[in-house]
Order: sequence, then structure tokens, then C-alpha cells
Amino acid sequence: MGLAAALFLFGLGITVSDYLNSITELDVYIPRNTYGEGKKTVEVKAEAEGAEKTEDIEIIISEKTYTAGEMQDLFQRSIRWLETRILAENESPDRIEKDMELVTEIPGEPIDISWELDRYDVMNVYGEINEEELLKDGVPVRLKAVLTYRERKEEQALYECMVMVYPEFLNEEEGFIKRLKEKIIRNDEQTRTKDMYTLPQEVDGRALRFYPVMDTKGYVIMVMAVLILFLLYALDRQNKEKEKEKRLCQMRLDYPEVVSKLTLLLGAGMTVKRAWKKIAEDYGKKAELSERYVYEEMRYTCREMESGVMESESYERFGRRCGLQEYIRLGALLSQNLRKGTKGLKELLRIETVQAFEERKARAKRLGEEAGTKLLMPMFLMLAVVLIIIIVPAFLSIQL
Repeated sequence: MGLAAALFLFGLGITVSDYLNSITELDVYIPRNTYGEGKKTVEVKAEAEGAEKTEDIEIIISEKTYTAGEMQDLFQRSIRWLETRILAENESPDRIEKDMELVTEIPGEPIDISWELDRYDVMNVYGEINEEELLKDGVPVRLKAVLTYRERKEEQALYECMVMVYPEFLNEEEGFIKRLKEKIIRNDEQTRTKDMYTLPQEVDGRALRFYPVMDTKGYVIMVMAVLILFLLYALDRQNKEKEKEKRLCQMRLDYPEVVSKLTLLLGAGMTVKRAWKKIAEDYGKKAELSERYVYEEMRYTCREMESGVMESESYERFGRRCGLQEYIRLGALLSQNLRKGTKGLKELLRIETVQAFEERKARAKRLGEEAGTKLLMPMFLMLAVVLIIIIVPAFLSIQL
């Protein structure tokens, strides 16, 4: 819904901007596109003084062209760039061992380039070397490039250079690998009419043995399996931590209610054990509706007492299982009063109830502040959408 609303508002902003532009009289000056950006098309409505209606006209505005001085600077700049680019991986035109890069255009400049060579048997117009025609001492090749300005074909510049092309220098092992690959290609050409392809048995008098390349899919699957296992383990740990945090948060919220019920039932004349069982039994009747962790622990404590565990020890174990300081304090309080007598227990529980509700209020206030902080990111995103809705139409109107 939020995205749909943002798109609607964005479209509305563009529509309003277009409408405002359509009723605003244009300036007599319209900016041209700069060099290399191409022609610009502007649709306008022409209205003559005294005319009853307007006429829609499409104006095609050519890009800005160079002056004579700027044209010379353009060609000189292009030639300087060309001198370094065509060498590709070679270091100097005096020794060309690898393919050159005879480009046909210059990025960002309205220049087209065509090449001519005096030795097409050694190199083609793409700069690719034919090593079969090379001599050990090198072969000179003259390169000629014609640079043409796209908008005016008559504006041209000539660039010439001489390069020395040598066979690529290879050490013994690199040369052996190269000859092996060449023999593999020759074997394929010689056995195209046969059902079976024959691998070369030797090269340069050195016997050859071939082995299939080991498929790495198994390793990839194993690594992926280990990674997935790790991610699943991390996800399980994260879910357990979330569940634990949820449990503790719920028990903190339920603590004032538990203490309040105990205080109320003890004030009605019940013993601690009877009040405890009463709370657990009331929860058991509606446990199917929603699970509350603290009441489940209270039911477990009741079963412990029925199985023979001492009442005071059961309360202490209840506090340790809950894992929160509040419940540990409650368990210790009930256990101590059983040993020393229940005199003053109701007053202690009443004080504990008041403190628990105060802590609950403070916790609710803190959670509200945290919720406000979490809303900052959506608010910033909404602010960005609003800025886009305002700025984009304004930017489009400036461009027009």
C-alpha cells in the first residue's frame, strides 16, 4: 500500500509539473546538447498573436559543433590518446609481440576511425597478428588511421606510424604448450571425417599422457552442504535465543500479576500452598487459549510437591527455573517464610506487588521509547520518497 501510494504521488507530481510547464511561456533561448550528445527534440505549442488556436510543433536542435580551432584540438587530443591505446599489452611500437587494439572510435568524442595497413598478411585491421608470416628479426608494418568527425564527414585527420612485429617470445615450456595446442587443433582438422578423435601421442619427441579433468561439482556440493548446515545451526541458535528472550519478556510482564494473585488469595485466608495450587488450576482451565511460561512453571512446581519434594525446596527450584531475579526473590521469600513462619508474609508480598507494578510501568515506558527509535528508519524512507516527488519534477522542468 505504501509503495502504491508513493508511486501515485510521484505520478501526480510529474503530471502537475508537466501541466505547469505547459502553461509557462518558453524563453526564446533553448540550450543545445554538447558535443557528442546528439540531436535534441523539443515539442512546443506555437501561438501567433491574434490566432484562435495553437499549433503543436516538433523542433529538432542539432548538437553543438566545434569551431576550426576546437576541431584541431579535438584531433590532436584524439591522436595522443590513440598512440597509447593501440599498443594494448605491448610496451613499445618498436617491438610488437601481442595483438594490437586498433579501435574504431574514441569514447566520449564524436570521432570515427578507419585503418589501413601495408602488410595485411602480418596483421589484420583489428590488430590481430598472423605469426605464421613473421620473421625472427621482425617485420615492419605501416599503420594509417583516418579520423573522421561524425557531424561533418569532410573534417578529417590522418595519423600514421610504423611498428615492428616480432614473434611472441616464449620460454621453453610456454613454447611446448603452444605447439601442443597447435597439434591438437591439427589433429581435429585431420580427423573430422572419422568417428573418433585421436589425441597426439608426442610433441617435440616428448611422449604425452592425458587424464580427464576432475569434476569439482562434488567439492562445490560438499562446501554448500557444510555452509547450509552452518547457516541452519546459526538459524536454530538465533531462533532459540529469540524464544528465550520472548520467554523472559513474557515472564517479566506476568510477574506483577502472579504476586498480586498470591497476595489476594493469602489475604482471603488461604495457605501459600493452597493459593499456589489455586492459581495453577485456574490457569490449567484456559491453558489451551494461550501458553504462559510462568504459569506452566507453577504447574510443574505443583507436580513436584505432589511427588514428594519439600514445599520450600519446590519454591526455590521454581525461582531458579524461571531464571529471573524477580522469581528467584519470590521463591526465596516463600521458602524462608515457610521455615520461619508466615507472619508478615502478606505485607511483604503487598510491597513486592507495588514494586512489581512500578517496574512494569517503567518497562512499558522504555519499550515505547524503543518503538519510537525503530520507527526512525521508515520515517527517513518516507522523507526520501517525498523529496523525490518534489525534486524530480523540478529537475525535469529545468532540463526542459
